[in-house]
Amino acid sequence: MILAGLAVAGAVGAGLRYAVDHVVQRRAATAFPLGTLVVNLSGSLVLGALVGSGLHHGISTVWLTVVGTGLIGSYTTFSTFTFDTVRLAGAHRTMSVLTAVIGLTAGIGAAAAGLALGSLA
Repeated sequence: MILAGLAVAGAVGAGLRYAVDHVVQRRAATAFPLGTLVVNLSGSLVLGALVGSGLHHGISTVWLTVVGTGLIGSYTTFSTFTFDTVRLAGAHRTMSVLTAVIGLTAGIGAAAAGLALGSLA
């Protein structure tokens, strides 16, 4: 049952990631990977809130696994973040460094904020 939930949640998360990244990046019209950043920050916030809720309000491990690993795990994308950073390194070194620094620090901050929010809910 968990595997079926993971498969469905993973499919939904991957489709959602593509849609959000595509819409944001098209509207931004910049070489900076803003779509990837929005996906990863929103995913970090949601995962933090989910874990915080699990720790403080007893959400089941099945729910945490399916939503956290399946949905949010396929929604967020460390490999695309890494690819974007490396891709920019050749022509846009400053943007490459900014992508790495902003992505990592803001991602950690978003996860921490989500964890705090999840403990309140």
